[in-house]
Amino acid sequence: MRLLERNSAGELSLTKDLVGDNIPEYAILSHTWGAYTEEVTFRDLIDGTGKRKAGYDKIRFCAQQAANDSLQFFWVDTCCIDKSTGTELQEAIHSMFRWYQNAAKCYVYLSDVSITKQKTGSQFSEFTWESAFRASRWFTRGWTLQELLAPACVEFFSKDWEQLGDKKSLERQVHEITGIAISALQGVPLSQFGVDERLLWAEYRQTFRGEDKAYSLLGIFNVYMPLMYGEGESTRLSGSGGRSTNL
Repeated sequence: MRLLERNSAGELSLTKDLVGDNIPEYAILSHTWGAYTEEVTFRDLIDGTGKRKAGYDKIRFCAQQAANDSLQFFWVDTCCIDKSTGTELQEAIHSMFRWYQNAAKCYVYLSDVSITKQKTGSQFSEFTWESAFRASRWFTRGWTLQELLAPACVEFFSKDWEQLGDKKSLERQVHEITGIAISALQGVPLSQFGVDERLLWAEYRQTFRGEDKAYSLLGIFNVYMPLMYGEGESTRLSGSGGRSTNL
C-alpha cells in the first residue's frame, strides 16, 4: 500500500510501498471520477504535473481534512496506485476493501451536492442539500458500495468541502437511498447477510468497465478471483460456498 504524506510545509509526497505493521494511521478518499484527463495519476505525482489538473483540488482537500483530524497520511485511488503495472493493479483491487476498512477516516466528496439557501418566509431562510444528496451520482457507482460499507467512520462533504454529516447521523437517508440494511451500515459483518441481499445492494449500480461490476464486489463477498479485463459483464463471481453469479 502506497500512501500520500503531507509535511509541515503542506507539501505532498508518496511513501514507499508499505506492508503489514509498517502502515500508519491514514485517511482515505471516496469520490466519483471526473474526466480521466483531469484526475491526478500516479505518473502525474512522480512527474510533478498533477497540480495543474482539476482533480488536484480533491487531493488538497483530503490532505487538509486529514491534517484537521491529526492524520499525516492519506490515500486516494487516482494517484496512489501505479495502474501501468498489472500486478500492482490486481493487488490493489483485491486489497481495496481492506484498505477502506482499516482507514481511520473515510471522506466522501460529493461533487454534485452543494448547500443552497432556500427562503422559508419573509425574514428567515434555511440551508438545504438533502434532495441533492439523495440524487448524488456517488450512490449509483459500483465501487462506492464497498467504500460506504467497509470503513467504520464515513464522513460526507459537499462540492464546497463543507461537512454534511457522517454515516451515523445520515443513517436513515443512506438506508432509504441505497436499500442497505441499517445493521449493515452500522458495521454488522457482511457475512451475516445473504448473497441475494448483498447482490441487491449492487443491482442498479454502474461501473465504467463491465468487469468491474464483479471486481467491485470482491471484498463484499470475501472472495478472490483472477482479473481478466476484456470479458465484459460475463465475469463470474464465485463465493466460498460454491455458489457463482454472473454479473
